[in-house]
Amino acid sequence: MKTPAHATFAIVTTLLIVAPTLGLLAGPHPPARAQDGTTSETLTSTPPSTTPDTADCPNRRTPGPAADSSEVPRPGQPEPSPLPIPAIPIGGPQLDACDLLVLPGAPPPPSDISAASWLLADLDTGEVLAAKDPHGRYRPASTIKTLLALVVLDNLDLAATITGTLEDANIEGSRAGIGPRGTYTNQLLLEALLLASGNDAANAFARQLGGAEATTQQMTALAQQLGALDTRVATPSGLDGPGMSSSAYDLAMLFREAMGRPEFARTITTNQVDFPGYPADPPIPGDFDRPGFALGNDNVVNWYYEPSLGGKNGFTDSARQTYVGAAEKDGRRLVLSILRADNEPQQVWQQIAALFDYGFELPRDQSVGSLDAARFLDELAAAPESDDTPRDAAAPLPTTQDPDAGSLPTRILVVGIVSAIIAIGIVSAIIRQRTGRGASL
Repeated sequence: MKTPAHATFAIVTTLLIVAPTLGLLAGPHPPARAQDGTTSETLTSTPPSTTPDTADCPNRRTPGPAADSSEVPRPGQPEPSPLPIPAIPIGGPQLDACDLLVLPGAPPPPSDISAASWLLADLDTGEVLAAKDPHGRYRPASTIKTLLALVVLDNLDLAATITGTLEDANIEGSRAGIGPRGTYTNQLLLEALLLASGNDAANAFARQLGGAEATTQQMTALAQQLGALDTRVATPSGLDGPGMSSSAYDLAMLFREAMGRPEFARTITTNQVDFPGYPADPPIPGDFDRPGFALGNDNVVNWYYEPSLGGKNGFTDSARQTYVGAAEKDGRRLVLSILRADNEPQQVWQQIAALFDYGFELPRDQSVGSLDAARFLDELAAAPESDDTPRDAAAPLPTTQDPDAGSLPTRILVVGIVSAIIAIGIVSAIIRQRTGRGASL
């Protein structure tokens, strides 16, 4: 026969076992939240048709989870740590914001912009006119080829000739058409890199610069030197890799730097070049060599938006649509960078055109920041070292645990005590009730 003490123990034990299943011990479970601010359900759903909300700074340290396994380190390769967060925001204090940033009294920018992050600035003065999450860290895709072009212009002779390889021809992703045993000047490779987003051209440059790893190190070092402190390069071409990141600020600043090089500015505005063919490989009697062809500029903005001065677009499954470029109207030149955009609710090139048009209507004598990163580097050098905590203490890294609920062991103890008290009360009431009817437990 069970005693009241036995019944009490049984009920308390049952409550403690069942409670976690009911969510009583761990509290409410919100949907799993990725570092890019989306829930696990939306990671595989149709891209949103509204501007992503970045007010809580979901990309302050990293771009968030990848869409595939491209960023898994190779065996023996360590997982890259997030880049340090500067003690002062490069570009000015207002650019520390993660949400929308506009000039005082200015109208809001177009509402149907799908990009999670973007920045609009005067190309000549460097004054930032508007931005959204300007220092948020995202995957740049092929827009990082702007940085590779800067390394090439600093280190290689554009008149030099190289021979294509099978490795160039078989490189992953977009290719311009380099073939084994074909001969190309570095000037042709620069055109292939910027006009056709040729990963084969990026590989050919990397071979000359000491290999892919040496090239990415040079690219990252140059980015840091110029003040692009959100940028770390994992692949020369912009294909996703471990630790790859950049920001709207960095891309706009690097593109502005590149536009100051005549060779880059001339190449990026070119619509079409003649690209040479190459011998058949392997040689087969009676087989013809691969003929040359016209290499066109694949930047859609150039095709449809007349003020465009050229730019670099990109795409990977994890990065989504990316772009950096310039436009000119009535003697005023603007630079625009966008990251993690989608072709909804309108085509990305239309979103780019709308943002450029918005910028051309803004006054010339106001700004919310500057692309002149060098002067902020001087301030940063004199500032105390950052403790690498988020710049906004109110926006910690996302977590699935309720920050106000206390630790899990503490909550288990509290709920267990409460459950025991409740159970004892229930058992006592049952005992009293059954005793009145002459029954026993």
